[in-house]
Amino acid sequence: MRSADPAISVPIPTRSKLDPQVEQFVRAMDADASRFGRRETVSIAEARDIAETVRRRWVEGGPVMANSVEHTVPTRHGEVLIRAHYPQVRALPGVFVYLHGGGFVLGSLDTHDRVMREYAQRAGIVVIGVHYTRAPEAKFPRPMQECADVLRWVSAHGELLAVDTSQLFVGGDSAGAIFSMGASLEMRDRGEALLKGIVLNYGSMSSNLCRNSVIQYGGGDYGLSLMSMVWFRAMHFTSGADFTDPRIDILRADLRGLPPTWMVVAECDPVHDDMIELDRLMREAGNDVRKKVYPGAAHSFLEAVSISDLAVEAFEDTARWLREKSAA
Repeated sequence: MRSADPAISVPIPTRSKLDPQVEQFVRAMDADASRFGRRETVSIAEARDIAETVRRRWVEGGPVMANSVEHTVPTRHGEVLIRAHYPQVRALPGVFVYLHGGGFVLGSLDTHDRVMREYAQRAGIVVIGVHYTRAPEAKFPRPMQECADVLRWVSAHGELLAVDTSQLFVGGDSAGAIFSMGASLEMRDRGEALLKGIVLNYGSMSSNLCRNSVIQYGGGDYGLSLMSMVWFRAMHFTSGADFTDPRIDILRADLRGLPPTWMVVAECDPVHDDMIELDRLMREAGNDVRKKVYPGAAHSFLEAVSISDLAVEAFEDTARWLREKSAA
């Protein structure tokens, strides 16, 4: 099967139920968002403000850092802001660069601040968030290239950041997972062996939306909707050629020679099938890949960590993988 072929069974498999705590998160997000206009009917600035407002309560609380510092980093497209979180206890000497999600358009260092602090505390590692330029102001491939350049800058500034850059990890959720893969592919193609590992949290790794999981879980009652997936791509892409570019349509890429990879897969997620297919293709390409499917989890479920045992489990699993690969 080619990556562009429909991957649909007839009849479509039965949908699974959401984990009760994750469902509480999804319903609360829906209720909060319903007070505002749909994102495709308001301005981009309003859509971003709504996303910040709806996520604010999920960012509150959580681990307290020893220190959090911001830096401005030069890239081929201009300066980008980063935020470095230093945990109270440093168990690992390296650094985990985290690329936030938000469909290329939404999301920020603030919407994902707790996610980053959770990783920092649980793994005992410095976590750096990247405020890449979002669409539609920045079309593909600019945001991905900014992320790649930030990784190079971090690698070259270990002393300034007080980290061991031989232990450099990259990862992200949703759009951030795509950028993690795209940046990793660019560095591999340039012969830059900078990365110790990759963390992929529920990324949409293909432009092919004709998949079982899209039909099962893309109706909007599981969080991420098919309409949103189309709108996000419309904002991010410049032309039809972008749909099949292997730096964004990752299932088309040559996946050989990538760093060890850990994949967090949500069962009740439109992008579930993409993640399962990516796992298969990366293994066939000879990579060190591990994945875990979290039953009853929805897209963005890590943000529910304040109420979700499943999110806590996923954070702890990733922290354990980071410790294991740091010691390898």
